[in-house]
Amino acid sequence: MAGKALIAMSGGVDSSVAAWLMKQAGWDCIGVTMKLYDNEDIGMEREKTCCSLSDIEDARSVAYKIGIPYYVFNFKEDFREKVIDPFIRSYQCGMTPNPCIECNRHLKFEHLYRRAEALGCDVIVTGHYARITKDEEGYHLLKGLDGKKDQSYVLYSLTQDQLAHTCFPLGDYSKEEIRHIAQEQGFYNAAKRDSQDICFIPDGDYRSFIEETTGHKNVPGDFVDKEGNVIGPHKGYVCYTIGQRRGLGISAPSPYYVIDIIPDQNKVVLGSNEDLFRTDLIADDFNWIEDVEADELIKARIRYHQAEKEANVKKLEDGRVAVHFLEPQRAITRGQAVVIYRGDHVAGGGTIVERL
Repeated sequence: MAGKALIAMSGGVDSSVAAWLMKQAGWDCIGVTMKLYDNEDIGMEREKTCCSLSDIEDARSVAYKIGIPYYVFNFKEDFREKVIDPFIRSYQCGMTPNPCIECNRHLKFEHLYRRAEALGCDVIVTGHYARITKDEEGYHLLKGLDGKKDQSYVLYSLTQDQLAHTCFPLGDYSKEEIRHIAQEQGFYNAAKRDSQDICFIPDGDYRSFIEETTGHKNVPGDFVDKEGNVIGPHKGYVCYTIGQRRGLGISAPSPYYVIDIIPDQNKVVLGSNEDLFRTDLIADDFNWIEDVEADELIKARIRYHQAEKEANVKKLEDGRVAVHFLEPQRAITRGQAVVIYRGDHVAGGGTIVERL
């Protein structure tokens, strides 16, 4: 027996095949689903979620089919505290958050990780498309081989201890291969659609979600240009994100884009597409997996599935990190993550707090 593994099973095809691969490799497996919310709490339909009550049925059926014990852990309070509440606060601060990163950081690889330790498990396993290697310098996080499904961007917060006790069995596979395995094994969810990125937002309407959750209606304000001149009314600054063009409701000879958000004045600044390009940013809450020299040419990604671009990084005295891109980047957005790459290796990442 290879050891004892705790499998995080969302009810989707990826985590189901991850469980099957670990069982085939000789691991003593336990399947678990994190109950993060109740469907009726967020008005969500079955096919658009992950980790919801309806998905528990799919995860349990796969666990039964491959012959492993299965449990449901109630993490609803933790999920609200660590993911939903910060998500709302981020928008209220004029930022655009990535809740999947916070869910990985706090739920999968913190709370679930501690449960795994309590159950005597050697590793925690998820269905992420990423890889982990080890050499004399320590553990390394690498991109998944399937570039279209690579999920290394949302995993940059992993520590050396977490990497040492984590397995990503799908990292060497393509999505097509994973679905083929699921079909061969007769899994009920073999053809199940991938869940949307933000599992707790009905139909992607985060604006309504924030209003309903907080009980406060968005307050209308002004669209202004770079000089502060009023262009027209907006529906509330939380309704917009940097780079947005659609849904502004402003008629003009040339397209307007959101280029800045000023929460304390309830103003949204509009400008041209050219106004969106910047070369520098500051990131906070940074986690380093591999050390990077100040003059080293690396690559950085400022949003999920974006191609990395050449840059330099500088570690600041306050622990924050300055990133300078060799070429201007479009719509650098506060609240999103910047992730540093060396080839396929993730060197580290943090949250963008300033655009320069």
